[in-house]
Amino acid sequence: MLKSSKRYALTALVVPGLLTGCLGGNDSPLGTTSSASATSSNQVQRANDGVNIAATPQGECGPGSKEETGLQGRVSQADHDAGRAAAGFNCNMQMVGSFVVPNTIGTVGGFKVERYVDKKGNDCAYFDSTLLYPTNLLDRQQGVSVFDMKDPTKPVKTASLITPAMLSPHESVVVSQEGGILAAVLGNPAFGPGIVDVYDISQDCRKPVLKSSTPLGVFGHESGLSPDGKTFYSASPATSTLVALDISNPSLPKPLWSGNYPSHGLSLSADGNRAYLAAMGNTNGVIILDVSEIQARKANPQVRQISALTWDTVSIPQNAIPITIKGKPYLVEVDEYSGGSGGSPVGLNGPLVGAARMIDISDETRPKVVSNMRLEVHNIANRETIANDPGAQNPTGGYAGHYCNVPTRVDPTIVACSMILSGLRVFDIRDPANPVEVAYYNAPVQPRLLTLPAPASNWAMSSPAFVPERKEIWYTDGYQGFFVVKVINDAWK
Repeated sequence: MLKSSKRYALTALVVPGLLTGCLGGNDSPLGTTSSASATSSNQVQRANDGVNIAATPQGECGPGSKEETGLQGRVSQADHDAGRAAAGFNCNMQMVGSFVVPNTIGTVGGFKVERYVDKKGNDCAYFDSTLLYPTNLLDRQQGVSVFDMKDPTKPVKTASLITPAMLSPHESVVVSQEGGILAAVLGNPAFGPGIVDVYDISQDCRKPVLKSSTPLGVFGHESGLSPDGKTFYSASPATSTLVALDISNPSLPKPLWSGNYPSHGLSLSADGNRAYLAAMGNTNGVIILDVSEIQARKANPQVRQISALTWDTVSIPQNAIPITIKGKPYLVEVDEYSGGSGGSPVGLNGPLVGAARMIDISDETRPKVVSNMRLEVHNIANRETIANDPGAQNPTGGYAGHYCNVPTRVDPTIVACSMILSGLRVFDIRDPANPVEVAYYNAPVQPRLLTLPAPASNWAMSSPAFVPERKEIWYTDGYQGFFVVKVINDAWK
């Protein structure tokens, strides 16, 4: 057991760092750009949904489910006391395999899980092994973990990538399926020195080959990667810097462009001509950028802002993913954490939870929210009820969202979201205006040696990866590790 002084020392390390990054630290309004590198319109549109948004309806839980006992997404103190939290909750999902670190002291799961199948058919998983470096060293974990997933019931670690960016990538680990590229930028909750590491995973994904490690990202926190794997974007919302690098020759990255955008996560369109920014600033929301001149490799490329959107329950926009459903374009956007009173972007069980939403971008100059994906624990009317649940008061956790992802960007039928205390949640989006929660997995809570800044609980923070042919979803829990779960009972249509 850790002595009290050591527990508080580590807490002092974790919480201020996380808060610094979440609060951002910049004064840029949504859509502000550097005049030297971009032109833009700063008009911000607002989705007037109000703050009393209803929770997403739930489907039926089939055989093998252990359903939650109260509010949707809640794991109460009574659940912990009765041993139900230790047994876990699940609806239409079951665990297939895992790599779990027992009795953790620091954090052993991070923010991204990626899957890649190489030319020889090797199936690999990649995930960053910490929410805040170097807390994972306390549990003998480091860098980005590489796993051979030939047998998903028994993931086998084949490597730990410990070059500078991989040691502390924060939220920046990305993979290009087309290019066979794994990349990240050195970052932390505030901002890092921007070293970008690029690996080739195309030949043998179990043994990534380092191609370059260069200080060209300027500042690091989050990232984006064009689907062809040729353009890497380093994003730092705290410094309002967004940098585009040409990595078409991964051994020799070259700067292409830099601009003054407070981008958190960002995604690129299939052709690389649009960037969808989850933006932070005086007004948080989504920014759509025309980056076609960067993609076309024009000299002195200009970036044009197409539109910007915010909404009433916004907390901290985390990422926005472009998809199409029956030919119609949307963004799947997710906010992290909860907003405090008086406009504070982070709160202790704050009243406003951004959660996730579907945004119609048929007219990209006028994007509009068409639906929300949220749980009953996120609703403003229930925040007082769940305020004293284990972990609920953590400002960088609690009952809130963090990352969502889709199994395909063309006609996805589900969205899977890591919702921290509520575990992994799966929504059917075949009708984008009327999503339904069809499955969830809230992992059995394991004992921890360190119970600060929050008691033992789920801490699902990562962007998940998918194996559609087996109906599997891979994700990490910050204080437990890596999970392979399967959607059952035909809940994943």
